[in-house]
Amino acid sequence: QVQLVESGGGLVQAGGSLRLSCAAPGSIFSVDGMGWYRQAPGKQRELVASIAIGGITNYADSVKGRFTISRNNAKNTVYLQMSSLKPDDTAVYYCIRLTYYSGSWKTLGSWGRGTQVTVSS
Repeated sequence: QVQLVESGGGLVQAGGSLRLSCAAPGSIFSVDGMGWYRQAPGKQRELVASIAIGGITNYADSVKGRFTISRNNAKNTVYLQMSSLKPDDTAVYYCIRLTYYSGSWKTLGSWGRGTQVTVSS
């Protein structure tokens, strides 16, 4: 099964920025959308941003105005630009293919290893 590869994480001070990348072998047009999830220690994995095949984006309330999801179709790569980072943003970040079903996004395929983002106060 095709695995996605996330990169770009690291240690950053509060208020700083990072850009995450997700290499998605095969065409990212072959699915309804792409998403970035994150999982903090002891918490459930949550969807923070999605981008539909038509380009429509959605964000979790906790990251609106600070994170931007985008994609480069020619490179089959999805990005997550994160600004004004907070300690609460500390988590492992994953990208995943999405399909839209019964009014919500569902994940497709298996999870990659993710990339660790650590925000110090």
